[in-house]
Amino acid sequence: MKDFSYITNSSPAAIEALYQDFVKDPASVDPEYRKFFEGFDFAVGHVAPNGQAAATGAGLPADLDIKKEISAYRLILGYRNKGHLLARTNPIRPRKDRGANLDLEFFGFTEADLDKQFYAGTRLGLGTTSLRNILDHLEKSYANHVGIEFKYISNQKKVDFLTNAMEKEFGQPMPIEKRKRILEKLNQGVIFEKFLHTKYVGQKRFSLEGGETTIAALDAIINTAGALDVQEVVIGMAHRGRLNILANIMGKTYENIFSEFEGTQVMDQTMGSGDVKYHMGYGSDITTPEGKTMHLKLTPNPSHLEAVDPVVIGFARAKADVLYESEYDKILPILIHGDASIAGQGIVYEVLQMSNLEGYYTGGTIHFVINNQIGFTTDFEDARSSDYCTSLAATVQAPVFHVNGDDAEAVIKCVEIATRYRQEFNSDIFIDMVCYRRHGHNEGDDPKFTQPHLYSLIEKHQNPREVYTRYLLENGEADARQMAQDMEKKFWADLQERLDEIKQNPLPYKYQPPELAWKSLRRSTENDFDHSPETAISAADFDKLFNSIMQWPADFKPLKKVEKILQDKLKLFREEAKLDWATGELMAYASLLLDGKDVRMSGQDVKRGTFSHRHAVLRDEETDQAYNRLSRIEGATGKFRIYNSLLSEYGVLGFEYGYAMANPNGLVLWEAQFGDFSNGAQTMIDQFIAAGEQKWNRMNGVVMLLPHGYEGQGPEHSSARMERYLQLCAEQNMVVTNITTAANFFHALRRQLAWPFRKPMINFSPKANLRLPESYSLKDEFTQGAFKEVIDDSFVKDGASVKKVLFCSGKVYFDLAARQQKDQAKDVAVIRVEQLYPLPQKQLDALYHKYNKATWFWVQEEPLNMGAASFLKMNLPSINFGVISRQPSASTATGYAKVHAQEQAEIIDTAFTI
Repeated sequence: MKDFSYITNSSPAAIEALYQDFVKDPASVDPEYRKFFEGFDFAVGHVAPNGQAAATGAGLPADLDIKKEISAYRLILGYRNKGHLLARTNPIRPRKDRGANLDLEFFGFTEADLDKQFYAGTRLGLGTTSLRNILDHLEKSYANHVGIEFKYISNQKKVDFLTNAMEKEFGQPMPIEKRKRILEKLNQGVIFEKFLHTKYVGQKRFSLEGGETTIAALDAIINTAGALDVQEVVIGMAHRGRLNILANIMGKTYENIFSEFEGTQVMDQTMGSGDVKYHMGYGSDITTPEGKTMHLKLTPNPSHLEAVDPVVIGFARAKADVLYESEYDKILPILIHGDASIAGQGIVYEVLQMSNLEGYYTGGTIHFVINNQIGFTTDFEDARSSDYCTSLAATVQAPVFHVNGDDAEAVIKCVEIATRYRQEFNSDIFIDMVCYRRHGHNEGDDPKFTQPHLYSLIEKHQNPREVYTRYLLENGEADARQMAQDMEKKFWADLQERLDEIKQNPLPYKYQPPELAWKSLRRSTENDFDHSPETAISAADFDKLFNSIMQWPADFKPLKKVEKILQDKLKLFREEAKLDWATGELMAYASLLLDGKDVRMSGQDVKRGTFSHRHAVLRDEETDQAYNRLSRIEGATGKFRIYNSLLSEYGVLGFEYGYAMANPNGLVLWEAQFGDFSNGAQTMIDQFIAAGEQKWNRMNGVVMLLPHGYEGQGPEHSSARMERYLQLCAEQNMVVTNITTAANFFHALRRQLAWPFRKPMINFSPKANLRLPESYSLKDEFTQGAFKEVIDDSFVKDGASVKKVLFCSGKVYFDLAARQQKDQAKDVAVIRVEQLYPLPQKQLDALYHKYNKATWFWVQEEPLNMGAASFLKMNLPSINFGVISRQPSASTATGYAKVHAQEQAEIIDTAFTI
């Protein structure tokens, strides 16, 4: 649908000339202009040849001036499209001039026209009315304390919804009960901060002061959502205002919060090292004023601004899939942003690009921006090039409410409309609440160092509670001041009682099925990693699964090249009873589905696999119809969800981490296109995957598949940076594997859900070796045993005769084994370490004892300063070994194939001649 912005931007004379052309010959004007003029004529009735409308429409004045009517309509469109540029949304300082021209003169009017009657008023629901009334209504609707950006939306139903809401709801008084609720929430937000500021002088808390209307806004979103049958709200935010939201929205007891300030929190409550108080998560069940029970979840997060965003979205998607049968109206994600971070952090853009994609859709997110007009100590003029911090919303046609944070009622109306919009259209929407930050970046920081003028204004400015109390007094609520004083006195006393250890009853909390599943798990111990649990499947199940994934419907015609690949896999199994790597992987997923477990996988081109090996989803070469090879397993109750992702690492990995955090009984995997590309998601790896269990007492079983191996493909396509992950390993925080056989990979994947705990698994996956016959596995290896952390040499028969042991991991094993067999080097043993962390110490010690007359060497393809060498030197003191590798290097690998081949040959030659 057209928004007719050209009508707004054109001069009156030009529009009049076009209209006269239209009257004479409608076909002579541009089709878009013709649509507009036809619609206008339909509204006002028959047009006489002289340009005056005949008084044939009901209630139309006989002297209707078409030229003026068009100008009035242009004025309406102008306010709808550009009113936000005039709106008084900044509570502290004048707005920066955005160049909006909505003066009467621009539209061809003078003061004398203000009391003339215009039919165009019917477009606002006012009927035929004066231009003065039209202008007053437009000011209240679009240019008072709220401005809305939505002209870029192409869906006319959305435009009509927003237009109707703006023009009918603003300017209307609120009922007294709602006003009391707003004042109560403002009171809680303001007094809580004052109390902490008084009792804990100088302690960091990243206060909400200046933006306390956030508390009333979140309360209104939750209450509105409850009335619209939302059952669960999941919130993500950074640290500013977090303690206030925990206390006054989530219902975390004040005692609990105060004990964190006092430093008396019991260590066991946060597991190992824990995290600072303003990073922790929380869950609660609240009852809305209408009696609806709502499940609330605030996810834990690091200080890395906006990093939590994709985690929340993934968490919400998992809950929708697991609990609500993918009915997204039942769960509402809310992301609370800062103005500097939403404009400056690319992860927000990635999350927006996910919003309408099949694999990442959550039915829309409410984005609430606490716009402090400052980031750390940087003024917004130095923080962004766009007009607004929310300008990126236009990329997905998400509307934006810009609202003055001091006008609590305007904020509440915005968030209520936004919540209804989300439920109606299942689309993202933004509220940009312009407010301020009372203190510096933290309570010990002096903001006047960088913004002396701004903070001289803020010092004198009343808080939102005081502003709202004054507003109520000025608008007929005579007892507002006494009511506010009573609330303050009572709330302050309540806070003091909490601090004095008089018990507060925590909100009730009913655990959901996924949370009960988490509670049934336990923490890992060192002994858990001595040997892996049994993960074999029965021969009958093997046959059923294999036959299922190797068939497709009779009327389905896969691409001939792909069909040949699958036929070769069948031939391999019939002739040698072996499975290649990709088939072993799919068998793991299929077996989990048969166990009733869900499997979710995403990444760039994962359906076929980056290296065209997986082919989990086939395409009909004639119809392009997709066929999921794991969709027809008899008796399987688990669901297999696989999605080709957008070109993102940071956002997508965060989403999958969030998805895995919500559901312990599903296997969640992310595959990098090449392993090195995962460094684009380093924040997620460092802050969530490696540290989440220690910081937030949150286990997670997400799997990262990182293609790794030196094959002469250059610096960005060789190393997945194994050393970085190993450096992050401690306290059994994650599992790092570099697996060489299809069966061992099968067992590793099944082990993720067989353990009585959950750990992230980082697997360094093969590339060329996906098709290496030596990596294939016999059927018996799938129907017997478990994952093998270490695989001993099978070529050497007499351990006592071994003079040298080469232990290694991953792809280099096959080069070493080939040379061993070529030279018939029976005095050299080659051992594979399939799991690097937790390090299989006892198994390696046993082999060291077995080959006690040999000299040991660790062999790796990576340069000496990379790979596992340093990690093993630090963590394997019981074994005396040397290291054979490439020379230390600043880059991971050479870009020249011949140099690569020479270096690789030197490693293998050195291993057998040293």
